[in-house]
Amino acid sequence: MSYLENIRKLGRNANPFFCQMGIDIVSYDAGSAVLTMQVRPDMHNGVGWLQGGMLVALADEAIALALYTVLKEDEGIATISESTSFVKGVREGVIVAKAKVIKKGRRVAFAEAEVFLDSDEKTMFSRTSAAFAVTVTE
Repeated sequence: MSYLENIRKLGRNANPFFCQMGIDIVSYDAGSAVLTMQVRPDMHNGVGWLQGGMLVALADEAIALALYTVLKEDEGIATISESTSFVKGVREGVIVAKAKVIKKGRRVAFAEAEVFLDSDEKTMFSRTSAAFAVTVTE
């Protein structure tokens, strides 16, 4: 069963990281995906901000899910590069990652995600751009 089939069948339970981090799937279709996550104190760094890697991880998962919606049945992905710009820190609340596929070629796919405060899309915390190798599974 493919990752996307598992997501459709099991929801977030298809991804152990989603369960551990409390990530919820809002939507995924046609090259886009939206995930949310409640910021918890155990995700903070030593000075009380959400650890930046959590923003990257949420964006990365949203990007991967968006990409899976445009892959052929025998295709997979492997990250080539990923870059995140941090715009603002966050301490609490629900954050949302909105991802979209920019271009999916035969061998390489490009996608990006932005992470916002769920109640205010004007408050952006980070922007991630990534390139993925498109692989053929057997």
